[in-house]
Amino acid sequence: MLWLIGCTGMLGREFAYRLSEKKIPFVGTGSEVDIADAEKIETFINKTESASFYASRDVKKDNKIDWIINCAAYTAVDKAEEEAEKAYRTNCTGALNAARTARARSAKLVHISTDYVFDGNVCTPYTEDVPKSPINTYGKTKAESEDLIAQAMTQYYIIRTSWLYGFGCPNFVYTMTRAMNERESVSVVNDQRGSPTFCGDLVSAVIKLIKKEAGATSLFGKKSAAPYGIYHFSNSGEATRFDFAEAIYDFGKKYGRITRDCSVRPCSSGEYATKAVRPAYSVLDCTKIETALGIKIPSWRLSLEHFIKSERFESF
Repeated sequence: MLWLIGCTGMLGREFAYRLSEKKIPFVGTGSEVDIADAEKIETFINKTESASFYASRDVKKDNKIDWIINCAAYTAVDKAEEEAEKAYRTNCTGALNAARTARARSAKLVHISTDYVFDGNVCTPYTEDVPKSPINTYGKTKAESEDLIAQAMTQYYIIRTSWLYGFGCPNFVYTMTRAMNERESVSVVNDQRGSPTFCGDLVSAVIKLIKKEAGATSLFGKKSAAPYGIYHFSNSGEATRFDFAEAIYDFGKKYGRITRDCSVRPCSSGEYATKAVRPAYSVLDCTKIETALGIKIPSWRLSLEHFIKSERFESF
């Protein structure tokens, strides 16, 4: 069985949706199980492995947890500058506890990380082996979480991703859609470049990664598991925040999510002051995971269009 940590957040909800759809047994938890508290984790695990607790309907007799997916994170990038302890508690202590729990039960761990572990002072996509150099508190806690996991266990997959959006929770796409329906113009920074990523695509890749490991029948070749370690996943292509917003407007108008005319204007990061500095360039090279899984990741524009026209789209 799989334990999905952070099942009430945007990414966690998508995992829960896809796991249920594929009838993969899982148990999901949100804030009711504080992963920064080792004792509470132990209590939860003992309860879960002896009986069903917030489990999917497909959990029957075998409640032993053999996979943990950690989607829980303190992601308020600006607030983290003032709440560093709180960010560290969730992002570092929580991640370490998840790793220790997995190791103690011979389970495997999938941990979601971020492009913000890099400083953005490059102009070519980051590969997994580039040294980390975070420039804000959020990025520093996520970078440290990776180190803590690597020190605590060996059977883990750390997946760095970027500019996530998805169904059921506030995100950049919903924020822009609402603003464009309310205002005559919006200004969006044009000097931060990355890759918008649809949660659904990330979840599909992680499930494939898990299935490949679970079904491995040899140490090498096509039937082997993907090696444990760090992988990058984002939709292909790159864009500035301004490019992203323009595409949201175009697709929003096309599919009736935006019902009025709105001018999308570029601005600089200096004009839009934030407490946390963002990387100017955080595009991720995803060759490693594409090769490991034998997949071709969709472009960010294609996935954005799929998201906006979906029946699951809703405004926030």
